[in-house]
Amino acid sequence: MVMRIALPGQARDTATTEVPLEMLSACHGRVQAQCETLRRLCGHLPRHGADRGAVEAAEAVLRYFRQAAPHHHADEEADLFPALRDAAHDAERDAVLRLTQALALEHRALENLWRPLEAGLEGVRGGDGAALSQAMADAFIAAYERHIEREEAELLPMAERLLDGAALARIGAAMRARRGIAAP
Repeated sequence: MVMRIALPGQARDTATTEVPLEMLSACHGRVQAQCETLRRLCGHLPRHGADRGAVEAAEAVLRYFRQAAPHHHADEEADLFPALRDAAHDAERDAVLRLTQALALEHRALENLWRPLEAGLEGVRGGDGAALSQAMADAFIAAYERHIEREEAELLPMAERLLDGAALARIGAAMRARRGIAAP
């Protein structure tokens, strides 16, 4: 399990866009929960097929990775990464650039792993208990776990160190706008 940052005054289960780094970390926890649902679904299907529970699990994973996960990647690529590049001083600029470019490439790789997995989940949703490949699910889960570990260990601590309150407020506002959430 990945250790997430805990910012002062903000409980993990109540993370909001007012504390955007905490919100990004909390999203990682939700990704991990959906990956665990996917893992359990793969174990369930050979014994029970695409029963009601399997269909509900497939729908939950589809809903999350079609809606929330793309928002999370956009939060990082459209808002957090540029803010980090702007805030980095000469000595850190190269490290920030290398990290943000690598993470954006990982996002593309995750999206590529998602497409066939999405089709398999749609098959389960349609009643085909054999549509979901264990190997595809395992590859997706492993890639996401590595990605989350890197973001928790490198990206979020870097952002906490480099970004000031104004930059974080802009990121939080962009996160709200992306999700259609009114300002508090």
